Amino acid sequence: MQSRLPIPPMMLTTGPVPVYPEVLQAMGRPVIYDYHPAFQTYYADVIDKLRRAMRTRLAPVIMQGEAILGIEAAAAALIEKSDIVLNLVSGVYGKGFAAWAARYGKEVVELAVPFDEVIDTEAVRQVLRRRPEITVVSVCHHDTPSGTLNPLAEIGKVVAEHGAYLIVDAVSSFAGLDVHPDAVDADIFITSPSKCLGASPGLSLISVSERAWQKIEANRDAPRGSFLSLLGWKDASEPGRSLPVTPSISEIYGLDAALDRYFSEGAENVWARHAQTAAIMRDGLRQIGVQLWPKREEWCAPTTTAFCVPEGWSDAALRDRLLDDHGILVSLGRGETAGKVLRVGHMGASAEPSFARAAVKALDEILSNRTST
Repeated sequence: MQSRLPIPPMMLTTGPVPVYPEVLQAMGRPVIYDYHPAFQTYYADVIDKLRRAMRTRLAPVIMQGEAILGIEAAAAALIEKSDIVLNLVSGVYGKGFAAWAARYGKEVVELAVPFDEVIDTEAVRQVLRRRPEITVVSVCHHDTPSGTLNPLAEIGKVVAEHGAYLIVDAVSSFAGLDVHPDAVDADIFITSPSKCLGASPGLSLISVSERAWQKIEANRDAPRGSFLSLLGWKDASEPGRSLPVTPSISEIYGLDAALDRYFSEGAENVWARHAQTAAIMRDGLRQIGVQLWPKREEWCAPTTTAFCVPEGWSDAALRDRLLDDHGILVSLGRGETAGKVLRVGHMGASAEPSFARAAVKALDEILSNRTST
């Protein structure tokens, strides 16, 4: 007998997110042999669609694993034993990158802020002036456990002026707002289809700059012949090239459908939908007296709303009431924000104004009842 998982009517989590119906339909297509010329042509077309969505000149790569694979692969490929890495920390995922940077580099310098704040561009400039030997900078654009959005374009400009390489975790921001690798001076830019593109988890989407490829190729310690190898995927979509491992073909189908949907709706319209949904959520929380987690509203991301757990409630109890009484599933905090916040995702199919209104209405009914746990 086939087991069944309960699926809430309204999944407003921070990832995975609800998958668009057309993506699910595409993933159900017959799996084709990856060496068939038709698939190789198809794969090259998907890579080019992704390049156009990322608005970059060079072909991106697709690695066959959830985006954490791409982030670790970026560290392994770009960071050499002689590199000093400046890791910018405004949340749980930014903090976590330090372990990989330390594994591959000489030293990790940390510039950290409280997890309800964002990185100050001038502080980045000052660290780079004090430590001119810094060669790599890493930043998480949107750290979902914090619900904050770092000023990536400004940070990228400062890093570029310094001459360092910039690694960007844009997993939960790309396709939900106007952010693209070339525009923010990113040397490696990692994102996922399972957030704002509204596809399933299983792939890492990575843009690599020309100078980053040169550094990776010169790095004798960059993985080769490994599942972590970025180099193995370079130019893999060119005719006659073989893929380093069997691709997740159904996931490629889903990504293709997600990109088609993104282009069909129009990127600017997608970004506006995400921003409108988040604004409605934030405004509604203010009206019912619930405090946002970020210290300033201008620091809030359009793809996640993080709010403080109201006094007298536990995070799990309030989450469970939302699910059990209203069929709305949201995310708990993580790491340093665990127990302090609940998070409402506005990504892909869940970035709909009506969903934000429903979440606020449900919270208001629960909190007005004054029954806490």
